[in-house]
Amino acid sequence: MSTCSVSKGCFVFKPSPKKRRVSQKTVHFGERKDSGDTDLQFVTCQALWNQIKQELEQIQEDLNKQLLDNLESFLRRSHSEFQAKTTEWTYRMKSREIPTAALVLGVNVTDHDLTFRSISEVLQQNVTPYIALLEAKDCTGIKNLMQKLMGQLMNCYIDVDSLEDEDNVQVSHNRIRCSMTSLVNWYEGVTKKTSSETPSKKRTSSSRHWLSSPIVVIFKDMESFTTKVLQDFIVISSQHIHQLPLVLIFGIATSPMIIHSLLPHSVSSLLCIELFQSLSCKEHLSTVVDKLLLTTQFPFKLGEKVLQVLINIFLYHDFSVQNFIKGFQLCIVEHFYSQPLSILCCQMADVKTRVNSLSHEQCENVRRLPSFRRYVEGQVSENQIALLTADNYLKEVVQKLLEDLHVYHENYIPVLRCLHVLTSSLPKYPLGKQIRELHCMCLEDQVWETEEYESALQLARMLNKSDLVNVLQQCVEIFVSSAVKEFDQTVEKLKEFLTQFQKLEVAEAFQERDVSVSSQKELQKKTDLYHLQKSLLELKESRRSKKLTKFEMLRFEVVDYIDGLVRSYLAPADHKTLHEVVYFNTPSVLREHLNAAPRIALHTALNNPHCYLKNEALKSGEGSISNKAPDICIVYKLHLECGRLINLVDWLEAFSTVVTAAEGPDAASSDQVDDIIHARFIRAVSELELLGFIKPSKQKTDHVARLTWGGC
Repeated sequence: MSTCSVSKGCFVFKPSPKKRRVSQKTVHFGERKDSGDTDLQFVTCQALWNQIKQELEQIQEDLNKQLLDNLESFLRRSHSEFQAKTTEWTYRMKSREIPTAALVLGVNVTDHDLTFRSISEVLQQNVTPYIALLEAKDCTGIKNLMQKLMGQLMNCYIDVDSLEDEDNVQVSHNRIRCSMTSLVNWYEGVTKKTSSETPSKKRTSSSRHWLSSPIVVIFKDMESFTTKVLQDFIVISSQHIHQLPLVLIFGIATSPMIIHSLLPHSVSSLLCIELFQSLSCKEHLSTVVDKLLLTTQFPFKLGEKVLQVLINIFLYHDFSVQNFIKGFQLCIVEHFYSQPLSILCCQMADVKTRVNSLSHEQCENVRRLPSFRRYVEGQVSENQIALLTADNYLKEVVQKLLEDLHVYHENYIPVLRCLHVLTSSLPKYPLGKQIRELHCMCLEDQVWETEEYESALQLARMLNKSDLVNVLQQCVEIFVSSAVKEFDQTVEKLKEFLTQFQKLEVAEAFQERDVSVSSQKELQKKTDLYHLQKSLLELKESRRSKKLTKFEMLRFEVVDYIDGLVRSYLAPADHKTLHEVVYFNTPSVLREHLNAAPRIALHTALNNPHCYLKNEALKSGEGSISNKAPDICIVYKLHLECGRLINLVDWLEAFSTVVTAAEGPDAASSDQVDDIIHARFIRAVSELELLGFIKPSKQKTDHVARLTWGGC
């Protein structure tokens, strides 16, 4: 067989399918085991997430409360100064200074939207209805900024009723000249209308606020704004500050110094800046972990590997608490989707009813659990037979085991907090600085068998008296607040330790007084060479056979007692029977959804479009190219057949051959390429270049260079 064209050789003589075979992964949830209670699983999952969502909203509200209060106070102060025409506002009018809040939110940019939404809602309810949120992508020029600003402000005030009542307001925003003068005229008209409203007349949302409410302009991503746009807006606004009570809020992700980096002194001097700092995203994450995982309020738990995946994504990728919460939500959905026994992941009040309603198939699912198999192997032969054959007996045991699991969590959390209090202040933090790190270590293995734990105990045995007393006091508070009856004796023992430390302080005070008296008497003795040598020998002898003081003995006793609590209550969760019911521990599924693999996804989409488009016409055999596929898929498959440099002419001929294959052999053998096919080819090649698969080559003008190699 002979060929007259490189393209035909490229297209006809295909390489071995083994070289082109790639694993085509599709994004899917974990394997689902059929269960008859899918509706109950869905209802349980939905109820659990609703409870968690309410808790998260409360956490967000509590964390932002101080920040929102400070911002509200700042805006009210600026508002009252403008309204009363105070001396400070008069000074600002003369110097043309604009009140500005520099809001440092941190690098977790994906969480900023939620924060600004909360700020906007609170300020609209309590301070002013005139709030505009501006983003850099919508404000490429000063004209775009003014259009966005005026559009949002007028939408804040004008509602359906006012549009129907007043003909002069029925002017589209496009016809309004977007300038600061127009904004001043609009604001004066709005405030006059609000002040002249009668109580009987229906009012708009602005009537709930004071007269002359300030206009708040929020720059959500200040670093992304063009310097020229910011400068022009600030200069123009400062010239109208005596007519318009304007307040700016800059959302800053890096540092407040960015204001002076972006703006020259002549512009930044027009701003009266006050700094506001939001809570650290790490502290926010610690609060979320504490409220969601280290509690018995919610039955669902995360395994060590899954929790580590979520924390690593947070620490090494985005610092986004919202993405952590989304990952947590994905774990809940996946657990209730793939685990048929997740119907037992519910509140303890519902456990008995759901266990009694288990079907025979679900009882078999219980018997297949690895932790339950280990439990059966540890029973006597009679109980083993009953557990494997009698469903009623199995249900009784399952109910007891779930109650034991709940008790395990009730005991685990206070002891974990107690151990964290003891070790979080040690040098170099052998067991981690955050409680989530210690929690992961306890879930992974028996923490008392690790080198880090031994190192922590050695350091704890060298704590001074004040630190140790402080640790004991915090532990007492933890156990008392847990309200677990099993720890009543523990609380009494810790209080007894505290009493002994107090007695030691009193005894030491008396001892110091006696030593001072005896030392004065010793000074009166004759200090000859004999007495000096005798004292030196006594000192050497005491060093050789050093005896522990009462404090050291008591300190050892305290540390050993806490060590006993750790060994009794901090066993790993996977050692507990039926832990699979409440723990999700499938990190591979989580990584598949959260850790992006764009190259594999792109190759799968371009090499096998049926995987995503689900069109039966796009199905093709291994190594073949369907003419029904999108143009970019055809071009991509053809470029896989080429080497480092690709001849565009040959590539176009091969593309034309594939596209016109359905029209018959006459069309395929035509020497001329249709203009439409030529245009489709150019567009597909441009898209491939945009995706980064090829680039123009300087070696040959009619060639492109391939940037990737291999199947994916």
